[in-house]
Amino acid sequence: MPALSALIFDVDGTLAETEEIHRVAFNEAFDAASLDWHWDQALYGELLAVSGGKERITHYQRSAGIARPLDPAGVAALHADKTARYTARIRAGGLPMRPGIRRILAEAKEAGLLLAIATTTSHPNVQALLAAAAPLPAFDLIAAGDDVPAKKPAEDIYLLALQRLGLPASACLAFEDTTNGLVSAVGAGLRCVVTVSAYGGPGPFPGAVSVLSHLGDPDMPAEVLSGPGLQAGVADLAWLRSLREG
Repeated sequence: MPALSALIFDVDGTLAETEEIHRVAFNEAFDAASLDWHWDQALYGELLAVSGGKERITHYQRSAGIARPLDPAGVAALHADKTARYTARIRAGGLPMRPGIRRILAEAKEAGLLLAIATTTSHPNVQALLAAAAPLPAFDLIAAGDDVPAKKPAEDIYLLALQRLGLPASACLAFEDTTNGLVSAVGAGLRCVVTVSAYGGPGPFPGAVSVLSHLGDPDMPAEVLSGPGLQAGVADLAWLRSLREG
């Protein structure tokens, strides 16, 4: 088996707890478009079973029986406004990375590993988050949004990331926070660590090599929900290698 060469991360709920900001931005866009729609936290949690913002809007119109649904162009315009509102909120700052993210990115970069993103959110959303979180080690690859036609749980975005990295799945490890993301990663042949998030659901996440509360920092140890134990509550690079190579 090849040595661990790359770490591939989901974004929303994995790098940072962004989903509540997405929800607020959706509702602001609905108000601006004079739509009498409102996604509360419970409804939004259900809608997250559908990956991709445009796909989520389309699904909502169908499931809610909206009498005069937006056509695809209208959905795209509404989603573009939502994206602008989301990125403005993210650029305003104040959203921390999840525990352990900055640490493991730095450890991986120092060890010469490649860093990649595989997400269904859009490129502008990703770039806004990374800019607001700076300084961060640079990601070598970002596969996002409409780079593939089929979003998670389809494995397409991970297959694209592996193709662009030029690496087999056996040389990489994925990080997710949802069942859809886990299914996508595993479908592409990757081993996947799940860090439970606010909107990602409680699991049990079958097929994950580990399920953690987060990746952990020395002053904020992680809880192991499934899989091998952690040294001092921290998912470090040696532990990740043992997961991928074990």
